[in-house]
Amino acid sequence: MRKIKSKSIHEEAAAQIREMIRDGVLVKGQKIDEKYLCGSMGISRTPIRESLKMLKAEGLIELIPRRGAFVSDPAIEVIQDLFEVISVLEGTSARLAAQKMTDRDFRKIEDLHRELETYYDRRDHKAYLQRNHVLHEVIEDITGNRVLKEVIDGLRQKIMLYRYRQLYEKYRFDQSIQEHRDLLEAFRKRDPVLAEITMKRHLMNQCKALVEKSKEENVTG
Repeated sequence: MRKIKSKSIHEEAAAQIREMIRDGVLVKGQKIDEKYLCGSMGISRTPIRESLKMLKAEGLIELIPRRGAFVSDPAIEVIQDLFEVISVLEGTSARLAAQKMTDRDFRKIEDLHRELETYYDRRDHKAYLQRNHVLHEVIEDITGNRVLKEVIDGLRQKIMLYRYRQLYEKYRFDQSIQEHRDLLEAFRKRDPVLAEITMKRHLMNQCKALVEKSKEENVTG
């Protein structure tokens, strides 16, 4: 774990804790050892506690009085609700982007898609997800709707962990790249209806993979 030197110490601490949850270093239901985090990051308890408040707002942890902080274990119904909402919002974003997209905007989307294809061929899940995040942000930027972008970005933080996990489910990586190919084609045609439908399907397929995984865990648990 790297030492923290950033001016926004609690934000950097939150980023590292998110990464630990995403990578499975911290698992659902696990108590978070504040003392260990302070020592490993080289910071005091104050920024650690501020970072935990941030993560609580994002739904990644629970703060229980007199017991401490624990990695959240949300019900699958809550996760489904989140995906249903963000699929509608990102679908709207794709529709507006298709309507407003210039040739220059499309070339940027196309370049990012080529990078996705490269990471897919390498089976590099982490790099693929990082570039995918940038791609979705670019689509939001093209809409020019700042309110829509802020709402989507806030929800994306809440489902970030689940979006990461779903890509490792059986067949999901293959499905994801095909969905992106379909989305690219919708943008190429400047077809707002097709772009919206394709983006919504992309998000709900992520949700479906997580629901199936949850059912498997309940059977084997």
